[in-house]
Amino acid sequence: MFGTYLRRELVGRRKQTLIIAIGMALAIALVILVQSFSAGVKDAQASVLESVYGVGTDITVSQTPAAPTGEPGESGEGGPGRFDFGADDGTTTDDGSTAVSQSRLSAERGTETFDAAALDSVLAVENVAAASATLALTNTTFDGELPDFSQRQEGAAPGDGAAPPSGGADGSGGSSFDVNSFTVLGLDPSGDSVGPLSAVTLADGRGLDADDADSNVAVLDSAYATSAELAVGDTVNIGGTDFEIVGTVTSTSSDATTASNVYVPLGVAQSVAGLDGMVSSISVQATSSTDIAQVKSDIKAALPDATVSTQEDLASSVSGSLASASSLISNLGTWLSLSVLVAAFALAILFTISGVARRTREFGTLKAIGWSNGRIIGQVAGESTVQALIGGAIGVIVGIGSILILNAAGITLGASATTSSSPGGAGGPGAAGPGGGFGGAAAAVVQTTDVVLNAPITGTVIAVAAGIALLGGLLAGAFGGWRAARLRPAEALRSVS
Repeated sequence: MFGTYLRRELVGRRKQTLIIAIGMALAIALVILVQSFSAGVKDAQASVLESVYGVGTDITVSQTPAAPTGEPGESGEGGPGRFDFGADDGTTTDDGSTAVSQSRLSAERGTETFDAAALDSVLAVENVAAASATLALTNTTFDGELPDFSQRQEGAAPGDGAAPPSGGADGSGGSSFDVNSFTVLGLDPSGDSVGPLSAVTLADGRGLDADDADSNVAVLDSAYATSAELAVGDTVNIGGTDFEIVGTVTSTSSDATTASNVYVPLGVAQSVAGLDGMVSSISVQATSSTDIAQVKSDIKAALPDATVSTQEDLASSVSGSLASASSLISNLGTWLSLSVLVAAFALAILFTISGVARRTREFGTLKAIGWSNGRIIGQVAGESTVQALIGGAIGVIVGIGSILILNAAGITLGASATTSSSPGGAGGPGAAGPGGGFGGAAAAVVQTTDVVLNAPITGTVIAVAAGIALLGGLLAGAFGGWRAARLRPAEALRSVS
């Protein structure tokens, strides 16, 4: 009996079925588009951040920098640092001048170091799949020539006719100084599953491995190596210590730079910088994306003084057309899909109630021959549910088709991720611009890349769409069935007598 009435209703009331199906199809297609593009934008933001924070880095743990407490100019206390040379430092050149050179390795400005024991606390948190600590440093090298002041007459003051000192870069007694900086990242050589090195590909030589933990070896960013005219097999001086270059790497994102100019083993970096047992950040990978919120909360509880950030928090640093697309989807797209969904539900409910009103005689007769209210409600709900599911199926087809077409179009969005960097960090030694010289302030490094938007089609999205269609049909059937159940047999029969 149910099938007979269902078939008659769908065939005999084609207009009502078509209108309900079209309304539901539009709503479902829009929901699928918004949800898929929202997931695509999140994936694009994550790919931009991965070039900076590392593939699979769900959470980063750092320490908020403390306010400077020392006098400007004191190393690590609010100033750019100071180079001190003793009377016997330097090498005398043929023209009598003195060549001096000194390298200093210190914590990257804008960061705060903290006890490496925090890594053990992070690893002890439930649902942490992997974690790796890093130490962000800046190597600053001072090179210069001082003139031969011994030629000045003993006891004579400048300007009293004494001969000026000779030597120097131009032979006139002047001085020449170069201050070059580059960034250094100390990391666990065996922890390549999460963190900055997981976001790079090998360009030449080899990467760091577990056997390098106590070795003076380094891996360079290939762009930095080119600008500094360094190659595999050469040495690079870091903090006054020579490191053998064993490899070069490039970012997995073609238009983005890697997280640092130079990568060295964490223990060696701590020793050379005089920061034994200290790190500046911890990269964390959760067991599942559903565990990220719990892991963040537990890490915050274990390390109350730490700053704990997720990829979602860091996504706010991504700008450009990608950020605009994210804002558009989050605001306009979500509200538009909700509005269309509400309209489709209202349309289905109104047409179902209208159809019940036109079937007064039919339902009155059914009640007169013994149909219960529950059976009548079930009949109406079943009919409206099938109509909604037909619309949902059409909506899924339209939505998936639209996504495939837009993905094939290869929509490209521009994205920029801004990170802090120490002087000269991105531009190589002696780079011009902010942070390129001695005493320069920490610079903001903007890593720009173009991301091809790819909206994924997942079973979850389709299941949600089917669930929405089913919900719409059940709501319409519930209202229509309630209206039919209120009919009294005598009144229904009188209305057509």
